[in-house]
Amino acid sequence: MAQSILIFDFGTNEEAAQQARHKVDGWKQGFRLGNKLLLKFERTEEEPKAPAESAEPKSAAGKKPASKKKSAAKEEEKAESSAHVRVLVRLDFSDHEKLSHQRWLDRIPTEEPFKSAKGETVRHADASFAKTAELFESLD
Repeated sequence: MAQSILIFDFGTNEEAAQQARHKVDGWKQGFRLGNKLLLKFERTEEEPKAPAESAEPKSAAGKKPASKKKSAAKEEEKAESSAHVRVLVRLDFSDHEKLSHQRWLDRIPTEEPFKSAKGETVRHADASFAKTAELFESLD
């Protein structure tokens, strides 16, 4: 089997990574690729900043004001968006589908959500393929 893994580094741009997922799902459905084209996300958390504790005392009822809840939600959203996102796309074609495999290797990095990300291709014959394949299998 001819396998290759394309790795795209989207940085902290979660929206572009989701667009890439949507694009791959469309290709899988439109071209009936099934498990020949699989996509997985690798998210690594950057060191989160501890939220500053408020020096203001709580109200007598023990509830925080609504504005505090909104700001806490925004801080959590920023913490989630600070995750570093890498997208791994595995191409798994049979040996007799070499032409299709090569066409997808050429096509994917030129499509819009992938074009803006830093891409890397790990082929089956590369020395780092086993390590990358193990990483791919360990992701959900």
